[in-house]
Amino acid sequence: MTGYLAWRGHLSRATLWRVVRGSGEHRVLPDGVMDLMVHRGRFVVAGADTAAWHDAESEPGEVTWGLRLPPGAACAVLGLPANELTDQRIDLADLVELPAPALDAAELDAPAALERVFVALWRRTSPDVPTLRLAASLDRAARGGATVREVADRHGLSERSLRRASDRLFGYGPKTLMSIHRFQYALQLANAGVALGEAAATAGYADQAHLNREARRLADATPTALVR
Repeated sequence: MTGYLAWRGHLSRATLWRVVRGSGEHRVLPDGVMDLMVHRGRFVVAGADTAAWHDAESEPGEVTWGLRLPPGAACAVLGLPANELTDQRIDLADLVELPAPALDAAELDAPAALERVFVALWRRTSPDVPTLRLAASLDRAARGGATVREVADRHGLSERSLRRASDRLFGYGPKTLMSIHRFQYALQLANAGVALGEAAATAGYADQAHLNREARRLADATPTALVR
């Protein structure tokens, strides 16, 4: 991935991003979130990934714009469990009726169009606030390194109920969500200049070999190859 830029949207306050396809392989790593994107003039929903997504469609120099959906938001505004979208890229128009004014604006100002579509869907569906709070809390706990049992106890849920809630809100179970956040944290440290062994230990891996195996499983690559 090259030419990545992210910023906060003025209208939605969600994170907007832009990526320019480089000349080499375009690998999108699992990051524990779902995105609304504009790609080749189409609105596309990127489901939660359990492994690296290899983009064989884009050409070098092509730009994809995205809006990172807050925890639980995809389930709310699309009206379906997130696990029905796991490891998929689906046209938004196949899932919901698109707000008409946003369609014409996509080619002129993609970030603004993404925000307008997201806000329109949000207003149309009126998401349940307690459910969104639960999703945000589960996501924070998963990033914090808690065990599945600890997260379930903290939220007054059985492990089975936690699994169902996580499937519906994030697209997969809590263990997968935790492993992806841990992996991303280790990469973040390594990209900041921390040695891989230290990054692995700080992120909660038993050792660097453990991180190496996780990188192969989630990203189909070695950590060294992923560090920018």
